[in-house]
Amino acid sequence: MDSVPAAHLSFEGKRFHFIGAGGIGMSGLARLLIKNGAIVAGSDQIHTDVIDKLCRQGADIKIGHSAGNLAEQTEAVVVSAAIKDDNPELKLAREKGLAVYKYAELLGKVMDCYHGIAVCGTHGKSTTCGWLVFVMEQAGLSPSFIVGADITQLGCSSGVGSGRFFLAEACEYDRSFLNLHPKLAVVLNIEQDHLDYYRDEDEIVEAFGQFMLGVWHENTAKMAVPHGTIIVNGQDANVAKAAAVLKNSSCVRTFGIGSGYDFSAQDLRQTDGYYEFNLYHGDAALGRARISLPGRHNVLNALAVTASAIQLGIEPKKVLEILPEFSGVDRRLMLKATIGEVTILDDYAHHPTEIKASLKAIRERFGPGRIWCVFQPHQYSRTRFLLDDFAESFKLADITIVPDIYFVRDTEAVKKEVNSEMLVEKLREQGSQALFISSFGNIREYLEENVRAGDLVITMGAGDIWKLADEYIQWLGKNC
Repeated sequence: MDSVPAAHLSFEGKRFHFIGAGGIGMSGLARLLIKNGAIVAGSDQIHTDVIDKLCRQGADIKIGHSAGNLAEQTEAVVVSAAIKDDNPELKLAREKGLAVYKYAELLGKVMDCYHGIAVCGTHGKSTTCGWLVFVMEQAGLSPSFIVGADITQLGCSSGVGSGRFFLAEACEYDRSFLNLHPKLAVVLNIEQDHLDYYRDEDEIVEAFGQFMLGVWHENTAKMAVPHGTIIVNGQDANVAKAAAVLKNSSCVRTFGIGSGYDFSAQDLRQTDGYYEFNLYHGDAALGRARISLPGRHNVLNALAVTASAIQLGIEPKKVLEILPEFSGVDRRLMLKATIGEVTILDDYAHHPTEIKASLKAIRERFGPGRIWCVFQPHQYSRTRFLLDDFAESFKLADITIVPDIYFVRDTEAVKKEVNSEMLVEKLREQGSQALFISSFGNIREYLEENVRAGDLVITMGAGDIWKLADEYIQWLGKNC
């Protein structure tokens, strides 16, 4: 509890160069450093609104990667997980002997200066982390934070508060979350993903176990009683496997739907597609909780937020007051528009489990005539490894349209092993109505010709599919 506030960090005047500065995490870390007096420069491949925002805050970000971008006065270089060893700026930095940090390494160093809070899991990290930030803000704790999406009501994905708490998402890719040693960790769920890095599900579970062990060990030092706390989804079998490495379970708090958990939701009811439930801490009833995000999966996210907030000392009554005020984070079942009796949503779901949860929530919340799901697969490797699971996940959509796969982090060899047409064939084999249309422009034209009043269109995926939603909305606005 004796964490050093951000103002005491030794970033004043230090010069950082961010390679891949436009990423949501990288840009958030860059903004945090700027607000603590650092001088930030960097580069990225594409000019975006995120880059503009960084530049307005004082960063000098170049478009394109070149050794000439690295200023002579640079003291440390920060690289995103997507940056390869042959990047010219990274090569020069190493030749000059500069300190080079992966994003997660520097994030860990920053977190060590605070009372750190990390949220990890295959699904739900951004929503849960953003929700907890919102609750803490409303409760007056003024946290610093880096979240993987803009928090709608705060209008940002990162911020520097005056309190001692620092929240961040902890990503399992590249085992990057092992760089973080928070005093409070949340583990939402564990499933197969990032199989371009991990051998199989068992290796993923093992990595989460190492993360939990790090939280426990780093905070216990040589003390007999664990100091760190780990809040886990008690319903997830893989989470239980990962937590089995802990020799002392007194540091673990569980949450789940039904009885038998440290924090539980019971007697669930729906009103207009939103859930409410009785909240319990052990056997003690805390009151009736309501949430304003659709989907049963968000009940679990709400429990994770509630357990964390209470662990941090916020009164249960206050948590229950704030919980339903949260309206979500960017690109998570985001209502974009309703025009001419057509509803348009945008969602970040890019894993089969997320897709099923989102489509089920849409059915419950909106009750549309037909759901048109335009799904942009994210990564060739993920599509190949989870092809059969993807084929099962679209059964709640009436029509699924699949454009070309969004290319990121894959090799040219992997690109040859799978394509969107293969996914469409799998969908049809499962009885889904699906079609492949390669370009956004042609998809928009198909929607213009076939969508009717009462239908709902959702663009879905972790790439740039959101652009199609915006284009289609513009067309509807002019033609309805």
